[in-house]
Amino acid sequence: MTATLAALGITPEALAANGVKLGVKLGDATPFSFDALIERARTMAGQPYTPPATAPADILAKIDYEAHGKIKFDTAHALFADGPGQFPVTFFHLGTFFRAPVRMHVVEKGAAREVIYDASYFDMPADSPARKLPDGTKPGSGFAGFRFQESRLGDQKKLDWKKNDWVAFLGASYFRAIGELYQYGLSARGIALDVAQAGKPEEFPNFTHVWFDTPADNRADSVTIYTLLDGPSITGAYRFVMHRTKGVVMDIDTAIFLRKDIDRFGIAPATSMYWFSETAKGTATDWRPEVHDSDGLALWTGSGERIWRPLNDPPRTMASAFGDNNPRGFGLLQRDRDFNNYQDGVHYERRPSLWVEPLEGWGEGAVQLIEIPTDDEIHDNIVAMWVPKAPARAGSQYRLRYRLHWLADEPYPTPLARCVATRLGNGGQPGQPRPHGVRKFMVEFKGGRWRSCRLV
Repeated sequence: MTATLAALGITPEALAANGVKLGVKLGDATPFSFDALIERARTMAGQPYTPPATAPADILAKIDYEAHGKIKFDTAHALFADGPGQFPVTFFHLGTFFRAPVRMHVVEKGAAREVIYDASYFDMPADSPARKLPDGTKPGSGFAGFRFQESRLGDQKKLDWKKNDWVAFLGASYFRAIGELYQYGLSARGIALDVAQAGKPEEFPNFTHVWFDTPADNRADSVTIYTLLDGPSITGAYRFVMHRTKGVVMDIDTAIFLRKDIDRFGIAPATSMYWFSETAKGTATDWRPEVHDSDGLALWTGSGERIWRPLNDPPRTMASAFGDNNPRGFGLLQRDRDFNNYQDGVHYERRPSLWVEPLEGWGEGAVQLIEIPTDDEIHDNIVAMWVPKAPARAGSQYRLRYRLHWLADEPYPTPLARCVATRLGNGGQPGQPRPHGVRKFMVEFKGGRWRSCRLV
């Protein structure tokens, strides 16, 4: 359960004196820095891609949705369960839907030590196929992802950290966080490559390694991690500084290197689900009035213009582009917060909005919105991302800094009235012949100076 203390260079007495309890086994120390990680990604980009070793496919196939759901991380083994810092870390297990192992590490004073996988960290049935996976550092062993739990220092009025988490990284380069309404919803990704690009499959690079900075302050509201991205066409080094505030705010610093040409290079992508709403139900047959994690794309352009684009479930895949120069921000928002408009116990009205804020000039490009047809709420069919104007060619390098806000609403609301509903219908007047091909749009605004307007 505890690491080899000699390898750590720390005595058990020192750990006890500092209130530190290591619930996982750790490997030997190796030097680590973010600058060195960037150079590692740069070097990898000049080499052929090597897929990560995975566990035996026949075993992973048996860890299906049902079997994976029975595997729970034992919080007695949580990283930082007794400090330092507020937020313990727990891990996801590998399975048929999460096959690529992610190497986890703890960083302290410039030294990194790998978290060694052990099946004993997880509660699972005696006959679980996961018990047949290799332990330790054998090829294919490891974790699928991780979560930061809520504060371990909370009083009785706070959430139980053992049962509640606020950020999760799981699958490819996907990650998500709860908003101020304590609900998961849409996801973000490290990068999006060739989404809905005709004649070319989308590529999903993986976060293959994660490093957790050891917190220095028990009361700090932030955590810092580093990740290594690797895929057939790309490598990258990322630093996430994540703040648990009213919602969740993430400051991201990344260096990206391309191995191959990318036709649609999506920066700061957000992925969501939109099936139907009360104003645009299409052919959906369902008892609920609305089903969506987000209901619109909001943009704040470099020139200060505010744009609201309602989402659709289109009859075929659609791509929309909003050209801009140095955008101030964009995001997929959930504006409808009325339970009566959803009537669903999964609480779509609590799903967070995600706002992307560049922390430096991104130059010319476009916010691109991809909408893919769906017939069920289980499919993520919406992607919003920044696509630079300059072609993304092999050998290109990018250094980017941006901030993600996971909140109930956009962080910098306009003082003007905002669109809260868009309704569509046939054009023309009631009782009169309807003109062919004419549509009527009824747009509802709320707030701003509309409050003082008189209806005439």
